[in-house]
Parts: sequence; structure tokens; C-alpha cells
Amino acid sequence: MQYDLFTPHGENPEPPEAPQHQMPLAARMRPESLAEVAGQKHLLAEGKLLRRAIETDRFSSLIFYGPPGVGKTTLAYVIARSTSAFFVMLNGVESNVSEIRARIEEARSRMAIHGQKTILFVDELHRFNKAQQDVLLPHLERGTVRFIGATTENPYFAINSAMLSRSQIFPLEPVPDDEIVALLRRAAQDAERGLGKLPLQLDEDALQHIALKADGDARKALTALEVAAMSTAPGEDGTIHLNLEVAEESIQKKAVKYDRAGDGHYDTISAFIKSMRGSDPDAALYWLAFMLNAGEDIRFIARRLVICASEDVGLADSNALRVAMDAARAAEMLGMPEARIPLAHATVYIATAPKSNSAYMGINDALKDVKEGRTLAVPDHLATPTRKKLARLRGVTEEATQYKYAHDFDDHFVPQAYLPEGRVYYHPTTNGLELRISERMEYLRKRREGQQ
Repeated sequence: MQYDLFTPHGENPEPPEAPQHQMPLAARMRPESLAEVAGQKHLLAEGKLLRRAIETDRFSSLIFYGPPGVGKTTLAYVIARSTSAFFVMLNGVESNVSEIRARIEEARSRMAIHGQKTILFVDELHRFNKAQQDVLLPHLERGTVRFIGATTENPYFAINSAMLSRSQIFPLEPVPDDEIVALLRRAAQDAERGLGKLPLQLDEDALQHIALKADGDARKALTALEVAAMSTAPGEDGTIHLNLEVAEESIQKKAVKYDRAGDGHYDTISAFIKSMRGSDPDAALYWLAFMLNAGEDIRFIARRLVICASEDVGLADSNALRVAMDAARAAEMLGMPEARIPLAHATVYIATAPKSNSAYMGINDALKDVKEGRTLAVPDHLATPTRKKLARLRGVTEEATQYKYAHDFDDHFVPQAYLPEGRVYYHPTTNGLELRISERMEYLRKRREGQQ
């Protein structure tokens, strides 16, 4: 999108486009103010930095990144409508260095003639090569243009460091299902921009299915609603009934009986965890696939993998925790559908690993004693120097306050009390790598007993 240089000062006319009624529903329903933006509460809630910057018209260079359909271009439009600056849009796929320079020169002339700043919005910024990005740098530095970039790629990999250092980076997140449902209802009721002139009857499960399968992509959800509404014939009563079957066809995904907020959610994750705990990789993979197909949040699955790796595998194979953490980070970086691969990797690793819950049981027992029992005092020889002085004032001998540094002794071990009353919380198993820990703990126990 670009505007003629000689447009009267302060005006941002709409670019030449198809008549509004011929535009896709997602384009017609594009928010016109911050209040209409779906999702992104972490950036746009009252008092948040980005909202303050937009409302006060105080920003220089912004980069929005996130998956498709979450509102990157929408935010640029909203900013354009709320600012007194002139708005120019380029696309990273179509633009070249000469066009960038031309838009920069127009911005400089616009400032000289009208005293008006220019917002330069670059969609798909990651498609700009280094030379194209470098052309912008001096003008960002001087403030010739106020820059907004949008990218689906991680900017810390796709954008050069010089541009990053001159910009504020804002990650946009997938739009929550409930906000997509609200957006669909608003589009169905809006007679001016939406489908409000049609005699629509919307079933709740149909809206929920579209929102779920859109996977945080508001544009995808609105497109599915438009396809459903425009391709469904009216019934005998004249209404266009959008039920679950129609919704499945419009978004081309069959509904799975899985309530992400109810029993289906909890039953399935329970089966997933218990399958890994029970060392059945086949069952674990099935329940993983079931959740992924139903649209379960991959971050939720990743968190459960991390918990299971530590709780159920534990010290029998500490690498399980590393694998689970790496899988969680990889899934977050990749998103679906590729996220299924590291999640499956971790699932199989945890399911086939030897099992031990000794550390898990140990911390539970210790917490129970802390919460229910009396507080134990720190032994005098483990206290700080100041506390040791106070102990000696109470009549404690200097020898009793002497701490023995383990590294000064053979095997880097010396028997001494670290906990009053000799309580035991860690009971190692003989499974997997924990066998070696069990053998060492038995050896140290005998050394302690030999010095008593």
C-alpha cells in the first residue's frame, strides 16, 4: 500500500482496492481501533508498553513477529488510523532496493513540504535480504520514517542485528479460542462489514470447532465462517443453519470428541502420562497423536513431558529431563505441525527409559515434615560465621562449630551431620543409572557408621 505524495496534509485515504462488499470477510472485519483487536492482551492491555506507545503516538521502530493470522498487519493498520503520520506499506516479497529508496525520498519530501511524518510498514520483513535491510538503517537512525516490520520468523535469526538494535521487538501470540469465537459472532452479526444481512443460525459447537481448528489464526477462522455461510443453502424456514457438520467441511477438519476444558482433556493427558510411566511407547504415542489432532496446546503437552521426565524417570536416567526440556524449546520454536517430531522424540525416550520416583518421593516427604513437624535448627557447624560467634556466646565449643570442608578429605567426603535427628528422605532405587548412586550411598553410609 502506498499513497500519493501530494495527498492533502493529514489525510490517509484508503488505497485503491476492490469494493468493500467484494473483499474477503477477514479483510472487512479488520479492527479499526485497539478495542476491536482480538488477543494480544500481554501487549495491548491497559498500561502495557505497546498500548501506551500507540495511544501517545510515541514510537520509532517496531517489529511484530508471530504466526499467521494473529494480527501483525492489523496492528499496523490500527496504528495508521490512530496516528497523524502518513502510512506507506511495502511487502518483503515484492519490494526491491530502488522502491525502498523511492519511498524514503517521498517521506523526506513529505516532511519538508507538509511537516508530516511517514510510517513505513514492511510486511514479511524476513524476506528482505541484507542489502534491503541495510538501506533502511540510516533512515531509522535519523527518524526519516517511523518503521513497523512484520514477520512470521524469529527476528533474532531472520533480521540483522543492526536493525534489531534500532527496533523494539513485540511477539504476538495465537488468538485464544474464546476470543476467536467472540470475533466470529461479531462478524455474523455485523450488517455493515460482516454477514449480518444473512439469516444465519449459528450452533455453538460449530463456532467452537472453527475456533479450535483455526489454531489461533483469526483470519483462518473468519475465512471458514464465510465459506460456510456462503456455501450453505437456506433451509425451508429461510435460515442458513451452520451446524457442526458444516463447520467441519468449511475448515476441512473433522471434530474429535475432546473437551479441552473438561473430562476429555484430563482423561487423555492422564492416559498419556500413565502410558509413559508404564513404559508403553506405543500407547504414549497414540495419546500424544490424539491430543495433537484435537488441537491441544503443545506447551501444555511439553510441560507434562518435563514433569514426567523428572517425576517418573528421575535419577534412573537424568538425560530424560534434558531431552524433555530440549523438546519443549524445540516445539515452541517450530510450532505445529513440526512440533509433533520433538514431542514424539521425548515421549518415546521417557516411555522407554528406566524409572525411578525416588527424588519425587523424597521432596514430598521432606515438604510434609516441614509443613507438619517442628522447624529444625541449622547445625552450628553449618551456620554463618556470625551465627557461630553467637553459638559460642551460648557456650557451644569452638570444635562443635568447626565445619569440615569435604574437598580436604579422601574421596572428597568427610562424615559430619548436615541435618539434626538423622532423618532420611532419599531412598535410591537400583534401576538404570541410579544403581550407581545406590551403591555409592551405601558405601558412604558404612563410612559414617564406621566413624560413630
